[in-house]
Amino acid sequence: MTSPYLLQHADNPVDWWPWQPEAFEEARRRNVPVLLSVGYSSCHWCHVMAHESFEDELAAAYMNEHFVCIKVDREERPDIDAVYMEAVQAATGQGGWPMTVFLTPDAEPFYFGTYFPPEPRHGMPSFMQVLEGVRGAWVGRPEEVAEVARRIVRDLAGRQLDYGKAGLPGPEELGRALLGLTREYDAVRGGFGGAPKFPPSMVLEFLLRHHARTGSEGALQMAADTCEAMARGGIYDQLGGGFARYSVDREWVVPHFEKMLYDNALLCRVYAHLWRATGSDLARRVALETADFMVRELRTTEGGFASALDADSEEQATGRHVEGAYYAWTPGQLEDVLGEADAELAAAYFGVTDEGTFEHGKSVLQLPQDGPVVEAERIASIKARLLEARGARPAPGRDDKVVAAWNGLAIAALAECGAFFERPDLVERAIEAADLLVRVHMDGMARLARTSKDGRAGANAGVLEDYGDVAEGFLTLASVTGEGVWLEFAGFLVDLVMARFTAEDGSLYDTAHDAEQLIRRPQDPTDTAAPSGWTAAAGALLSYAAHTGSRPHREAAERALAVVHALGPRAPRFIGHGLAVAEALVDGPREVAVVGHPEDPATQALHRTALLGTAPGAVVAVGLPRAADGSGGEFPLLAERTLVRDLPTAYVCRHFVCARPTTEPVELADQLGVVRP
Repeated sequence: MTSPYLLQHADNPVDWWPWQPEAFEEARRRNVPVLLSVGYSSCHWCHVMAHESFEDELAAAYMNEHFVCIKVDREERPDIDAVYMEAVQAATGQGGWPMTVFLTPDAEPFYFGTYFPPEPRHGMPSFMQVLEGVRGAWVGRPEEVAEVARRIVRDLAGRQLDYGKAGLPGPEELGRALLGLTREYDAVRGGFGGAPKFPPSMVLEFLLRHHARTGSEGALQMAADTCEAMARGGIYDQLGGGFARYSVDREWVVPHFEKMLYDNALLCRVYAHLWRATGSDLARRVALETADFMVRELRTTEGGFASALDADSEEQATGRHVEGAYYAWTPGQLEDVLGEADAELAAAYFGVTDEGTFEHGKSVLQLPQDGPVVEAERIASIKARLLEARGARPAPGRDDKVVAAWNGLAIAALAECGAFFERPDLVERAIEAADLLVRVHMDGMARLARTSKDGRAGANAGVLEDYGDVAEGFLTLASVTGEGVWLEFAGFLVDLVMARFTAEDGSLYDTAHDAEQLIRRPQDPTDTAAPSGWTAAAGALLSYAAHTGSRPHREAAERALAVVHALGPRAPRFIGHGLAVAEALVDGPREVAVVGHPEDPATQALHRTALLGTAPGAVVAVGLPRAADGSGGEFPLLAERTLVRDLPTAYVCRHFVCARPTTEPVELADQLGVVRP
């Protein structure tokens, strides 16, 4: 196996199978149920259940005797996870990982759960009680089990979506979505809802785009205040940069410490866009620190980006694996590293107290609003010494598999950060990751493999989010670098979306038409931790259509965005990326062609101005003019564009109407809403 999560369980006394037909054939041969366990490598409670139950010889012996046990990495097989998580949530009202599902040999679920403790607690049965109960039902009431399984499969089949006739999202739906977000906004602490509180990266992108299109100060304020609250909280790594998965409290103080590539890629881009909209120094710092964190701690030898850093690591004092051990501090630990005077300042500056803000008197570093005013050089020295000391602690484990979709998100974020902040090294890292996806993940038919590890593609086919997010990364890279090959690769991917993932009504499936047939074909448009495949693909289709003028791609994007018309006003927190794409649709999106020699400083000035434009979803092409016969420049947007007075020239078009071509960055900035910090 290539999955680090599956390899973590290779030495369990449980006889784990991967998800494969042979496992179900074995269950059929032995007439036993399948125990399906789904998790991922940086999941804290997955580790806990593994230690308590899967490493226990007695529990493992019972599992091996009475079940065929299958382990699935949800990050490698999001389709399996989605299908059975839907069943778990429908049956229990909640879900999560580890996910524990009992199946017939035909893969039909009949009993569900998540984490089960080794002894009964808090109203939960023990894991052994669950195993014995399921075994008893299977042997003693087989007809009842079979009927339950059939009913669940029928119920799931009846949950088909019907959003194809909802119509296009327009200004009215986007305004109602903003109103809905305002009702759920936490005006004191930033963010939406209560604890646990997740970074609302895609909703923030919608708010920034809505402000750019409409001038809504309320939308901008919600985005800016939430970004500042997160950046000052413990959810943000104040020493090394990067964001943890979520905050267990409403105040952003105590994180769940795992760091995921997708969170950091999305938030890096949000903070870069906040800087673009406001000139905020805080937004610039956090965007760059997060980009540098991804490159420093997640980049693989092959040039891609690893999936995650674990929440747990070894605690030096005890030798036990403890959540947050790598990140939390006591006043005494500060003094050991910094000496008395600097430790006292650091404690006040980072909110480290004798009582602690975390467990066992430890504190998660924050930047309190009422912290002391200090010299920047002194704080920089303190941070450098603390970071060096932290580096000597046992580091959290890293999940080294490269997930195509999440690397697509990272490519987009790093390319834009490199362009915005004049960091060509970040653009290079984005290009290297894109090269890896083309070389390793993409076959001769442009079909994507979901994952790779150590430069070797995994066996699992890419799902819709892989195609949508990788295409988005390539399209962003095309705009930033002026290299048309990335537009070409994006075209291959969006064409496959239209051919292999699209239903007759324009709705999108998470798996291809020829993918493995599960008990239900997954189809989920909601944006949760990352953009859904549905909305990611809609965004890529829309941008590709703007770049090329392709009517079929535009129409496919519009049909897919009908889901935003239906869900945006009702559940805006769960369709944030779809709302952001809809903002681009309503605004155009604008098409910017910068014609001139790429090495000419005047061309570069116009190109940079175009990239800094806040118009939602604008696409940018830069290069030499393209003749009517297709020769010359690499982008269709450059076709038959002429230089004005033999000077590099920019053209801005939207809805088949073009503004006056300009040779002046200031005039171009006015056409695109560029903020001049």
